[in-house]
Amino acid sequence: MKRMLAGVLAGGLAGATGAQAEMLRIDWLERQVVPPPVLSNMQAEPATLGLDGARLSLADIATTGKFTGQEYRLVETVVPPEADFLPAARAALADGARVLVVRAPAADLLALADLPEARGALIFNTDAPDEALRGTDCRANVLHTLPSYAMRTDALAQFIVTKRWTHLAMIEGTLPEDRAYAAALRASLTKFGLSLAAEKTWDFDANMRRAAAAEVPLFTQDLPEHDLLLVADEPGDFARYVAYNTWLPRPLAGSEGAKPVGWAGVVEQNGAAQLQNRFRDLAGREMSADDYAAWVAIAAIGEAATRTKATDAATLRGYLLSDKARIGGFLGRPLGFRDWDGQLRQPIPIVTERAVVAQAPFEGFLHATNELDTLGPDRPETQCTAFGGAK
Repeated sequence: MKRMLAGVLAGGLAGATGAQAEMLRIDWLERQVVPPPVLSNMQAEPATLGLDGARLSLADIATTGKFTGQEYRLVETVVPPEADFLPAARAALADGARVLVVRAPAADLLALADLPEARGALIFNTDAPDEALRGTDCRANVLHTLPSYAMRTDALAQFIVTKRWTHLAMIEGTLPEDRAYAAALRASLTKFGLSLAAEKTWDFDANMRRAAAAEVPLFTQDLPEHDLLLVADEPGDFARYVAYNTWLPRPLAGSEGAKPVGWAGVVEQNGAAQLQNRFRDLAGREMSADDYAAWVAIAAIGEAATRTKATDAATLRGYLLSDKARIGGFLGRPLGFRDWDGQLRQPIPIVTERAVVAQAPFEGFLHATNELDTLGPDRPETQCTAFGGAK
């Protein structure tokens, strides 16, 4: 399960002084999960989803390390679905892991964070968008680089407001992640003065590849007049068959159509094309939001190590939660972590398969200190107490 990435004992000697480079160990800890069955198997999840982003970012910060006198080592632990996660996590911690980039479901992430051995560790969540992890179940030793559901749905709600679409309907799937995304959508619509005219639950189990043209019009026929149809289908199961088959010809948004995401292969501005090209060269595919969350976690670690000249978790965490942190993320604005819940603040692209439609936050949505904090729970709204709560 554990392996060291070949070629990442990179960095080197500081050119000016010839002093020995300082080593920072970064652990990749992944819990593989068998995805739920979906109606289409056309797009299988890459085996190294997320990990490819971590590997690219490690190479990026290692290049900087050659000039700053720092070395970085990536130790990879991948736990298969049938194995227990916590023994692998304990083994990594016992072996010296203190800075961990984690791709695992929320339950495993919390179990790791609550281990006594992890009390002084710095853990980056790159996979779980659950609101509770940033709220009632937040942990002081966990920072989040994947946008929460609320960040993405707040971005979409802002977009809807700018388009002046006021009549909205929603179709919601039955999986837990569909329910969570739909709940976040409702909260975001309320937050920005919008509401749903109608909601329906998608509970078909027929083969939509053959039946969509017949079933979807009937399913959507009783929806009232609407400007936009929202879809909550996080695994990408049924929503692809809703497009262009609805009773009323209307645009889709949410999990299909205009999608608010942490990252996508169509993001090209602000130097992103260079990052995309390097990722394609490495992985042979498009960079996803999961890959970007892993990439930016290690980029943040490298930034903190460079600025503080330190390798211990406490110093790195302190810097990342401070106002000094400025992480370059190819999204047009410097990124940083919120000191009330550990969430990375970032712009949210709204994309289709082939283009960026827009990027939130939008003009007119003001904030007293940082407009990025209009996306997701703000300091006065936080339910997280591990970071000190609202100040």
